[in-house]
Amino acid sequence: MKRVIAIANQKGGVGKTTTAVNLAASLAATRRRVLLIDIDPQGNATMGSGVDKSQIARGTCDVLLGEVDIAEAVLSIAEAGYTLLPANEDLVAAEVRLLTLPIARETKLRHALEARRNDFDVILIDCPPALNMLTVNALVAAESVLIPMQCEYYALEGLTALLSTVEQIREAANPQLSVEGVLRTMFDPRNNLANEVSAQLITHFGDKVFRTVIPRNIRLAEAPSFGKPALFHDRESRGALAYLALVGEMIRREEEEQEGASNPVTDEAGTGARADDGSSAHEESAAQGEPEYGAQHEPHAAAQPHAAAQHEPQSAAQHVLDDAAEPEAYSDAAEPAEPAATGGTAEMAVHEAESAAPHAQTGPYDPTPSSAHGSSFEPVQDFAPEPLGEYSESGTEDGANHHMDEDARFSGARDEASAGDFPAARAAGEDISR
Repeated sequence: MKRVIAIANQKGGVGKTTTAVNLAASLAATRRRVLLIDIDPQGNATMGSGVDKSQIARGTCDVLLGEVDIAEAVLSIAEAGYTLLPANEDLVAAEVRLLTLPIARETKLRHALEARRNDFDVILIDCPPALNMLTVNALVAAESVLIPMQCEYYALEGLTALLSTVEQIREAANPQLSVEGVLRTMFDPRNNLANEVSAQLITHFGDKVFRTVIPRNIRLAEAPSFGKPALFHDRESRGALAYLALVGEMIRREEEEQEGASNPVTDEAGTGARADDGSSAHEESAAQGEPEYGAQHEPHAAAQPHAAAQHEPQSAAQHVLDDAAEPEAYSDAAEPAEPAATGGTAEMAVHEAESAAPHAQTGPYDPTPSSAHGSSFEPVQDFAPEPLGEYSESGTEDGANHHMDEDARFSGARDEASAGDFPAARAAGEDISR
């Protein structure tokens, strides 16, 4: 992971310094060489690292003005494991002097880092809460910008201005500048406004919004007063664990980007091949006329014109035999079932179908093809019954089941082994004696 990341947002109080210090400590915990540059005149990152800003001899101000090399101004934070370029109020004077320079005033920090760039794996720059010359220097020197943001309206409004500045710097001085990601800080999921702003961020920025969320945590707030990152103040706190998770997400993102950049042709070819295979298989299936579930007996019905007439009286007869109830007749029952199709109960099936035939003259016509009700060669229990209150209907999904009377439904439920629901019905006081 070789990156120069500026942590910027012109809105104050969104957690820039907290993110910079704890992200540096978490990256150092993964055995990476980390340099934290404090470019804020308030010097909060310096104090949060355990360094007294009033006692520093050299710092960011001297580096920006070209008075010392960056190697002479950095300090080693032994406990946290990273290197710090401290800052204090002298940066205000440095900004004024930079504004008086005729040319190259926005590239001072980038030139200072070039000589020592390979000495570190990650360089983090803590920017001031303003879009001034110090922030511009940080954005020109950086490869990407990480945007901490509190999920509130003012922070959302300030994000628009920052993105506009990033676009201007990309066009004018740093074409490689990109957005590392948007980090939601001091997040409280109980706050409806925070959830709404978070949803808007995900809608507009998509994958640029880090999945890791930094919660509002008292250990993060009190750690600077001890001059330590939260990881060394209370490593079990939610805030410290959240920044460790953020580091893991950043590393994973970079690895995925590197893999995608190293094999772009292979990935595209492989994806295209898989897509072609899927589409060709679908087309082949459609060309062969393979039916979907519920219509898998249509070829059989088409091959035998009388299959519907043979199947449907038999289905009605089976309901009579199994449920001990007289069902409604099928409207398209024109012919009796053949003995070969009904087995040992053929005569009874024919008798019941003929006795039900008068009802078919007055009943409504059922246009449902026999293939949708299943074939006589398919077991009835293969089709899932539809739920009816606390009970379930028996038999297939054909139209006759929807016109069965109450006795047939109760008996069907018993035949389908749904009697386990009856104790609950008795407890509820229902009459199931029928």
